Amino acid sequence: MWADGRELDLATVTHRLYKGSADQLPDSLVEAKEGAGNAPAYRGVAYVVFERLALADFGNRIPQLSFEIERAVDDFETLPRAVCLIPGLGEFVYAPDMVASKAGPASNAAQNVHTLQGGTDWEVALDQLQGAFPNCGKVSLVVGWFGTDLRAAHCEVRPGVDSADKVTDPMVWQVAGIARGAAHIVSQHAGRAAYGGTPADAGVIAAIRNLADRNLSVTLAPFIFMDVPAGNALPDPYTGAAPQPPYPWRGRITVTPAPQQPGTPDKTAAAATDVAPFIGTAQVSDFAIDGDSVVYSGPNEWSYRRFILHYAYLAAAAGGVGAFLIGSELRGLTQVRDGASSYPFVAALADLAADVKSVLGPTTKVAYAADWSEYFGHQPTDGSGDVHFHLDPLWASPDIDAVGIDVYWPLADWRDGAVHADRAAGAPSIYDLDYLRANIAGGEGYDWYYASDADRTQQLRTPITDGAHAKPWVFRFKDIRSWWLNQHFDRPAGVESATPTAWVPQSKPIWFTELGCPAVDKGANEPNVFIDPKSSESRLPRFSSGVRDDLVQRRYLEAFLTGLDPDHPDYIPGSNPTSTAYAGRWSIRAISTSMPGMRAPGPPSLPTPAPGAMRTTGASATGSPAAMPPRRLPPRSRPSSPTTVLPPTTRAASPACSPASSSTACSPRARRCSRWSSASSSMRARAAAASSSSIAARSCPPSSLRPTTSSRPALATRSPH
Repeated sequence: MWADGRELDLATVTHRLYKGSADQLPDSLVEAKEGAGNAPAYRGVAYVVFERLALADFGNRIPQLSFEIERAVDDFETLPRAVCLIPGLGEFVYAPDMVASKAGPASNAAQNVHTLQGGTDWEVALDQLQGAFPNCGKVSLVVGWFGTDLRAAHCEVRPGVDSADKVTDPMVWQVAGIARGAAHIVSQHAGRAAYGGTPADAGVIAAIRNLADRNLSVTLAPFIFMDVPAGNALPDPYTGAAPQPPYPWRGRITVTPAPQQPGTPDKTAAAATDVAPFIGTAQVSDFAIDGDSVVYSGPNEWSYRRFILHYAYLAAAAGGVGAFLIGSELRGLTQVRDGASSYPFVAALADLAADVKSVLGPTTKVAYAADWSEYFGHQPTDGSGDVHFHLDPLWASPDIDAVGIDVYWPLADWRDGAVHADRAAGAPSIYDLDYLRANIAGGEGYDWYYASDADRTQQLRTPITDGAHAKPWVFRFKDIRSWWLNQHFDRPAGVESATPTAWVPQSKPIWFTELGCPAVDKGANEPNVFIDPKSSESRLPRFSSGVRDDLVQRRYLEAFLTGLDPDHPDYIPGSNPTSTAYAGRWSIRAISTSMPGMRAPGPPSLPTPAPGAMRTTGASATGSPAAMPPRRLPPRSRPSSPTTVLPPTTRAASPACSPASSSTACSPRARRCSRWSSASSSMRARAAAASSSSIAARSCPPSSLRPTTSSRPALATRSPH
């Protein structure tokens, strides 16, 4: 609301807003003046009543009042059932009540009020969320600690603050029993803290309780932010040389040297020794609840177990939560082996799930949120031909209630101009919902992959096949349906085992623990990337101009939320089947989180197609993908094209395509409804949710070409941080 062109501070103005509902009552002040029964309710009319508005600042006259009003243009706002609430960092960002810090001898500065809308950042954000998404019933609350090193044996996981000497009131920062003076101090970038501090424990407890009061079920999501500044002297486990890349993705934490590097401990007993300090030895018995505080009396370590168990106890102190994530996207650790086919960190996660379950009880759902290039299996690009369903011991654990996946699949392979494969196949634009929905179980990562960056530029597509065993779903990161419906058989050295893994088909629901797309030109081409100038992971989606585009984000989310909802008219038949092992469909919670500095895989490094492999030839687009940093770790898979590929013009592996003219597509302006921002506090809740009852999608990961009879993509890219 504005008065004479200046925004009103609604915290200082007594006012009441009526939205024009069919059952709104008369305003109490108007009725008191006019008499009972004499005041109209103005049903069907939105209006504001100001009470005792001081006019001195407006020249003792009623000011010109202006109001910004938003309304839905379609039914998108009714679709989300759950959101992910971030930023995950900010010392008091989740505190519902105002917290102030000393700004001078006689002045204070609010720590968690950055709007003029009459409340703390938390209150404003949650009011807006519930106003925008009336059917949202679940919130994933992200809370971050800091990782200090990409080398697992040297990486501490600690709570941190943005200032060592800040004085606050009435809430004082404390996390895990330590005060501000003993906390990790967040590194500096461009003269300021690179991140906000870890949310105070008291603020997290208050937030959980406030969400419960709002009838929102809480999933608590502990999260690692890597505080590795530019110019550090830390050896990089992927190169052996210093420095480590600045502010990387947590999924790059690994053994030293990293797998496939000379001298790596991977596939030896030494790998378990290397990972052990990161895991830690903190036990359930080392924690206790004292009122609204969690007391720790265990080993002097800042380990992963201490991190996760602290939040399990904090959730219990808050009165409990609906679900709890024991981690997310730790691909560089889950794919480390201490033998030919044993994964020590996966075993550690299974143990941790049991411990968290013992703290929070059987009614709290426990899950791990795997990266979309991680959940389905480990297919190393080392030429061994190995295929291992390495997370199956975790997915099959009785203490894990769901298969969690952070989903950032490409649903487009769009280029500028009118001459490119997807346009030639009939797709009218990147905003077309039929086009995007078709690529949930089609296109890149399902039907085909790009064997090289050159092939991507020319749109030379190699079909994903499995000539050895006729199970191409093993290599399709989008084919979740087949992954969920079938038994899994490891393939050491490419030879399929006779005995299946512990996974029981249809035994667990699938949750999309994150689902999102950047609001930028061609965001659907590569939804897992982001721009954060300080981070080594920062870059634009492939073939993007970098122009902001809210509509592509909205359409991407809408494609998933409609295509995978069995109750929606645009549901993709068969994509969300009913389980015969438990009651109900897949329970996929789609949660959109696209926070700065969180994700950015580079293009996959793919092997040459197997002899005899065929490629689909499409029209190429002019230009080339954004330049990528030279270093890459097998990243999250990326998706990109439509189910309808160019009219099947296939030929043996060889380049060549006709160049295309280019033009810039104009994206209409659309309201961005998947994020809430509390001004400079940057509190966002990006929405993309699916009903708790479920929605589904197919998903599967790519991998390198192993048997010459199979053709599939390899995961060798950078991922989010």
